[in-house]
Amino acid sequence: MKAANAYSADCPTRQILDRVGDKWAVLILLLVRDKPMRFNALRRAIEGISQKMLSQVLKSLERDGLIRRRAIATVPVTVEYSIMPLGATLAGAVDPLRDWAERNLKEVLAAQRRYDAQRKALAA
Repeated sequence: MKAANAYSADCPTRQILDRVGDKWAVLILLLVRDKPMRFNALRRAIEGISQKMLSQVLKSLERDGLIRRRAIATVPVTVEYSIMPLGATLAGAVDPLRDWAERNLKEVLAAQRRYDAQRKALAA
């Protein structure tokens, strides 16, 4: 296998970067980092995510070795998701991005308004 190079079109690193860049994956990782959570608890905690999308992202995160799915023998079966050591390292890396986004939200929105106003003025 040749060395990883994310700038190369065929490098598998891009698949990992897709996961890191997915808002749902980041939010799930940050939630299960602190404690195991059940599917519906995750769905309630992450406003706007559909059941289908949550299921797909959970499967992807499990496949990547970032979270663990554990079925508990109850009636009905209880399933909970928890972070794996690899996922904890990723959560630690992306949490500063979440923090940055929350701290700089007003400035980014203001910049967007200025940009849109300039574009509108140029189009007039």
